[in-house]
Amino acid sequence: MKLLLKYFPDLTEEQRKQFAALYELYIDWNSKINVISRKDIENLYEHHVLHSLGIARVIRFRAGSSVMDLGTGGGFPGIPLAILFPDTKFHLVDSIGKKVRVATEVSNAIGLKNVTFRHARAEEEKQTFDFVVSRAVMPLADLIKIIRKNISPKQQNALPNGLICLKGGELEHEAMPFKHKTSMHNLNEDFDEEFFQTKKVVYVTI
Repeated sequence: MKLLLKYFPDLTEEQRKQFAALYELYIDWNSKINVISRKDIENLYEHHVLHSLGIARVIRFRAGSSVMDLGTGGGFPGIPLAILFPDTKFHLVDSIGKKVRVATEVSNAIGLKNVTFRHARAEEEKQTFDFVVSRAVMPLADLIKIIRKNISPKQQNALPNGLICLKGGELEHEAMPFKHKTSMHNLNEDFDEEFFQTKKVVYVTI
């Protein structure tokens, strides 16, 4: 929690409680259904929660916005973002049912009211949203092809609607076909920890 408060000092008491509860919940669920690698669970706040919140360094979702988290796994980046933006609606989708179950149970346990879940493949989700967020589930070109149908034409945020994903490593080649619509933000500019040296937030207007 110290790590989160270092970068997000203005969290409300409710948000602090919700973030603090995540560790025991994920430890417990991970022992039954493996959603985070066993070696990595100790790094939950740095590698998963804070990494998810890197998206907030690129955009502050306005109240009433809607966001789909595609390939959410155990709830990342959707659950940390839903805690940080309680007035934004998040829809978490994953093709693996047991992962959706973990994300649902964690969300219910901390009392999130702005999150819905769906066990489905990305191609099956037909609703539209202001943004789709994702954590490196597939190459950009494949992701954009799938989620183009899910981006709402109605604009209500400072950034035009589109895709925001968390990725690492060399992305110039992958982003080349979309270079006029793409911006990349290096998370090592925001977070000091070694883990973030190669991590980026990639935003593509759609």
